[in-house]
Amino acid sequence: MTLPTPAGEHEQRSSTFDPSSITRPDARLLTYYICISLLTLVFAPITFIPLWIRYHTLRYRFDHEGVGMSVGILFKRETYLTYRRIQDIHVTRGIIQRWLGLASVAVQTASGSSSAEMTIEGMADPDALRDWLYTKMRGAHEHQNTSAQNGGDEALILLREIRDALQSTRAGGAS
Repeated sequence: MTLPTPAGEHEQRSSTFDPSSITRPDARLLTYYICISLLTLVFAPITFIPLWIRYHTLRYRFDHEGVGMSVGILFKRETYLTYRRIQDIHVTRGIIQRWLGLASVAVQTASGSSSAEMTIEGMADPDALRDWLYTKMRGAHEHQNTSAQNGGDEALILLREIRDALQSTRAGGAS
């Protein structure tokens, strides 16, 4: 059982957490894939081969703009999400994942899909990653709101010019 921690501790943990060192999933993810394959009994070899390929090709990249993931050999899938696009973050721990000390961090955007845009699998410290992503996500949204308030958003400036032009034509037509 884990006890709730004060809010300041989450901020401290997310500030000391360095996700740039995460380029591959934890090695225990392969053990998780083996367990999942064994649950399919007769089909275990057929199930394990794609999971083994996934494990060996799975790569993560965290930078100052966003988070990227690539996986696959023949059909390589690359996903890159900027922190500005992130809407929600979920940590999932199945029973086998909990036993192995792993979790998956699902990152959702406002893409209209009900599933996560990206799932970061095989994380040994998912809470720190989640807190760090929330911090980056909030910082990106706050920066975007601040620049819009300061008139830094080009679309906002254009809309204000249109509003002023419409108000001046109404005022000119009313007199």
